[in-house]
Amino acid sequence: MRMAIARSSIQNDLVSLEAAAASARSGFGCVFSSSDEYEHALITERRAQGRYADRQGNWPTMAFIALALTIAGTVIYCM
Repeated sequence: MRMAIARSSIQNDLVSLEAAAASARSGFGCVFSSSDEYEHALITERRAQGRYADRQGNWPTMAFIALALTIAGTVIYCM
């Protein structure tokens, strides 16, 4: 009889321990399954906020004008 009570108690403790472990895993879990998923969500959110706006602006045009003026100035100077 003692053996049956001891086994029952051990079994109940084991079930309680498994339930506590499952509860602990779910409590500290992350909503993302991988870092790639997290980064994708982060970038999507930042794009929605407008953080990754087109920052190219007018610098290519300005660089072209500066280059053209430099070449024109060099040609005029060498004549």
